[in-house]
Amino acid sequence: MSSTAEIIREAESLPVEERAVVVDSLLRSLNPPDPEIDRKWAAVARRRLEELRSGRVKPIPGEEVFARIRKRFSV
Repeated sequence: MSSTAEIIREAESLPVEERAVVVDSLLRSLNPPDPEIDRKWAAVARRRLEELRSGRVKPIPGEEVFARIRKRFSV
């Protein structure tokens, strides 16, 4: 049986898309999906998309969001 370190080295050598599949699979094994939670998140996503499309909410560029976070948590 492979050691944890060997498995990690092997996984790190995979192309990024395959590493994402491995990570997703491992995370799902720790926290299995819950269809009810998925439905609730989908409803939130639909509501937020409608808010953006209607103009009720103004999008903020990602660069600005990260700049605010860095400023807020800088020491």
